[in-house]
Amino acid sequence: MGNLLNDFYEKRLVEIYDESPESWEEAINLAGQGLMREGYITGQYIEEIIQNVKENGPYIVIVPGVVIPHAMARSEAVLGTAIGFSKFREDVVFDEEKRGKLFFTLAARDEKEHLENIGKLMDLLMTDGMIERLGKVENLKEYENLLKRI
Repeated sequence: MGNLLNDFYEKRLVEIYDESPESWEEAINLAGQGLMREGYITGQYIEEIIQNVKENGPYIVIVPGVVIPHAMARSEAVLGTAIGFSKFREDVVFDEEKRGKLFFTLAARDEKEHLENIGKLMDLLMTDGMIERLGKVENLKEYENLLKRI
């Protein structure tokens, strides 16, 4: 459980935003910035995610409060495998029922790595109280304190 939270931190893939994005598209763009900055994806991957949501609806909102942006596992815009964590102060609204402020952006070079990412992430999210604890984190210092407690 803690391994994945440490992984986000060690790879510099934790983004905690004070401001709320004006749209879900902007939220996905912001949620992909760490992965792009660290060389895991190109901007094209972010565009693919946005396009998928426009075509298929907000399937990336998996439970209330939790969003898992991702596109095809074989995208040429993915340069490496990683998961980025982003948190927004307020819920990002996709539609009347789908919203969330915890974003876990998946990038995987192939289907096997994509499924491994999802498995690790599900283990983390099913840890009792983890979604609530991450939802209360307001800055990087609080994230670091959470890492010490798990």
